[in-house]
Amino acid sequence: MTTTTTSHRGRRRAPSRIGRAAGKAAALQKPRVLLALLLLLALTSVMLLDGYLRAEVGGDQRVRDGASSSKVPDKILGGGPILSFRGGQATTVSVPDKTIALTFDDGPNPTYTPQVLEILEKYDVPATFFVVGSMVSRYPGIVKDMVEQGNEVGIHTFTHVDLSYQSDARVNREMQQTQLALAGAAGITTTLFRAPYSSETDAIDNYSWPVYQKLGEDGYTSVFVDTDSDDWKKPGVSKIVKWATPSKSDGASVLFHDAGGERSQTIKALPTYIEKMKAKGYTFTTISGVLEKEQQQPAGQEAMGVGTGTGTGVNTLQAAHREATGATLYEGKALIGAVAVAEWAVPALSVGLMVVGVAVMGRFGMMLILARRHYRQRNKRRFSWGPTVTGPVSVIVPAYNEKECIANTLESLAQSTHPIEIIVVDDGSTDGTSEIARAAADKLGMHNVRVIRQENAGKPAALNNGVRNASYDIVIMMDGDTVFEPDAVHQLVQPFADPEVGAVAGNAKVGNRDTVIGAWQHIEYVMGFNLDRRMYDLLRCMPTIPGAIGAFRRDAVLQVGGMSEDTLAEDTDITIAMHRAGWRVVYQEHAKAWTEAPGSLKQLWSQRYRWSYGTMQALWKHRKSLTDKGPSGRFGRVGMPLVVIFQIVTPVFAPLIDVFTAYSMIFIDFRAALLAWLTVLGIQLVCAAYAFRLDKEKYRYLLMMPLQQLAYRQMMYLVLIHSCITALTGGRLRWQKLKRTGEVGTPAGVS
Repeated sequence: MTTTTTSHRGRRRAPSRIGRAAGKAAALQKPRVLLALLLLLALTSVMLLDGYLRAEVGGDQRVRDGASSSKVPDKILGGGPILSFRGGQATTVSVPDKTIALTFDDGPNPTYTPQVLEILEKYDVPATFFVVGSMVSRYPGIVKDMVEQGNEVGIHTFTHVDLSYQSDARVNREMQQTQLALAGAAGITTTLFRAPYSSETDAIDNYSWPVYQKLGEDGYTSVFVDTDSDDWKKPGVSKIVKWATPSKSDGASVLFHDAGGERSQTIKALPTYIEKMKAKGYTFTTISGVLEKEQQQPAGQEAMGVGTGTGTGVNTLQAAHREATGATLYEGKALIGAVAVAEWAVPALSVGLMVVGVAVMGRFGMMLILARRHYRQRNKRRFSWGPTVTGPVSVIVPAYNEKECIANTLESLAQSTHPIEIIVVDDGSTDGTSEIARAAADKLGMHNVRVIRQENAGKPAALNNGVRNASYDIVIMMDGDTVFEPDAVHQLVQPFADPEVGAVAGNAKVGNRDTVIGAWQHIEYVMGFNLDRRMYDLLRCMPTIPGAIGAFRRDAVLQVGGMSEDTLAEDTDITIAMHRAGWRVVYQEHAKAWTEAPGSLKQLWSQRYRWSYGTMQALWKHRKSLTDKGPSGRFGRVGMPLVVIFQIVTPVFAPLIDVFTAYSMIFIDFRAALLAWLTVLGIQLVCAAYAFRLDKEKYRYLLMMPLQQLAYRQMMYLVLIHSCITALTGGRLRWQKLKRTGEVGTPAGVS
């Protein structure tokens, strides 16, 4: 064994300064992590808001039938359709003879409500619209037109839910949210209420009566029906008109629907009905108009507990309206604004995610086809890179505080079937790494090991130092925590028989795969990294040679200026530089190395954050390859778009796919959404199984894949979003040392 000590003359970093810088960098990353989480939360909230707003309005029918009404006063059951609790006493009001209180439920609807308003305006007829808050927030302009035209509005809950099933908190929320929607849409609140699935007062039961009592105490007037057109049944125009006509000359609160389904028959029936009733001498009014006419109630009199001010109360037809002011007005406008964002964002996301989904499925198909072709091509009996490469090569092992792993690394290299020299570059370790390396070499009787010490300068500087001190034309770079298979070096250098090859990527495998986190990373390495590399190899645009196992022509490394410190992904940086210098980069699947993957979520986050951020740096650094010619242009116009699309863009949107799936399960079609998710998972399992087959891996690890999709994958998304935010905000990130355990032993001990 030969030992030398070399002082690196490049940029130096004192350990104390490193600690301070690392601490400062960590402090700066926390806001970016928070911003990433907030961004995802905001997008998730938009989708949940949209789903909440799109809760479907059910058929116009009672949800609970046959319930007792023993607790409801008889005078209420046999009373008129307008129920109030003035002075704490329940009273009802009937519609005067020859009077129609025309009411509409379930709106507004962008198709039918404007047509209803046009008909009402044409015949100079006012109406009372009991609106659903979620629909108001989606179509505020229609409600504003409705009010400005002189019509009255009442609350029909926010989500069209049967309140007799709900808690007091839910009842309050349904009412308050609808009031906010009205405030944001038309600048008003209202004292009128009609319960979904209600009909005449004689249908009030022991379950719904407490709800009306509570709302009455809050100042609401509940409105029922005398005459129901049953237009929601779509029986035909003539029957709608007939069913909506009161008997003899009775007055009535008449129910139509301007939303909640297909309402073309209602639109056709309404003019006929209005003309018929006017011909019979009927007048039309609102609920407030009925109260004014019947009880001589002063216009604009306030109802207890609901708003203040008179607003449009000077109009007796709209006496139930209150002007929205203060916090109610601003919160209402905020609600309308948030809904507008959701209304625009969700369809846009749907289209975008559909494009992403098609692209991802296309990539899976392309990977399978090209991976199969790569495997068949490279495993033919007659395949050869050229004359067998037998000459000695230099193996460079950069090491910084690798006391747990360095002995195992050297022991694996001692078993190499190919002649090598080993250069351990101790990058200012403080844990005795160099001494352990020397002792291990002496114990193993290795006389081909040199230990070079330098002041701490970073991994790229350590690799460059090793390249300068290498004795042979081919250099192999590996990590200090990696162990090689005995034939790994021999397999790795064979492609150099082709003079066009400048660098070779080996097959890195997870050694500590017995934990859940390790198993997840094992699946990712086999499926994602190695299946990808087969595809990139055939396309001649390999983006990354893994730091754990890669080989280079020494002259090629020096030609491109060595390992750069410009980015945190020096392996991606040097690989792209090789392409730009005209060299071919290939993948050698038979050259296997075992690496220790991060053992905790925190360390995994740090590693992947550095990888993704460094990849973005490298792509930006080499962006001019987009317009280059030859191998450089091939990478710029083929490899770079593939990396950007499938390693940055689509993963950024991937969390939204999961959120959208949950959204679809809750608000659209549970079975269809679940089937779609299982289909995608099945396709991924097929791809993973094929990748495991090519690498001769055990299939049992694939049992972890569903859980990986639900947990591990989400973390990787957040890491990427974090990296994107760091890049967009101009943040800087230092290389971070991961804690190692040394549990990955010699190749013989890995299974």
